[in-house]
Formats: sequence, structure tokens, C-alpha cells
Amino acid sequence: MNNDIPRNVDELTTLDDFLINEGDLETCEATAIERVLAWQLKEAMRAQKLSKTALAERMHTSRTQVNRLLGGDSNITLATLQRAAQVLGHRLTISLV
Repeated sequence: MNNDIPRNVDELTTLDDFLINEGDLETCEATAIERVLAWQLKEAMRAQKLSKTALAERMHTSRTQVNRLLGGDSNITLATLQRAAQVLGHRLTISLV
């Protein structure tokens, strides 16, 4: 049994603190960002009634690439995200905070 596990509510920390202690915060944040971007793209496609095949054609790429994009694949380039956003009539903005 792990002695570092909180035994009562007073010993609990925030989720961020827990993830930092586990060494997983950066991975979890990156995964969350990827999933949110994929969701936003899917919502823009849905609003425009645009299929994956049609998006791929407009982006001049393959449907496989679109599937990776919409699946939240972490190996998608910023250029690909930018192109998808532009095809859907949006802008991709990235900032350091």
C-alpha cells in the first residue's frame, strides 16, 4: 500500500497538485488541448454539414490525415491545424500565458 495516498479529505490536494506529484500534468494538459481542438473542428464541420471527405478535399490532404486531426493526434502540425481552421472559416490562435 502506498503511504503517500491521502487518508482523509484534509490531506487531499488539487488535481493539478496530484498530477504534478505523479509527473503527469504536462501530458494531461497536452491531451486536453488536443481533444478540445478536435472537438472544435468537429463542431465547425457539423455546423457547416461538412464531411471528413469534403474537409480533406478542401485541405488538399487525405481522409486519413483528417481522421488523425479529428482524433486529437498529438503528431498533427500547427500548419495542418491552421489549414483546417482556415478551410472551416476560423483562425487558429496560440498564446503563451
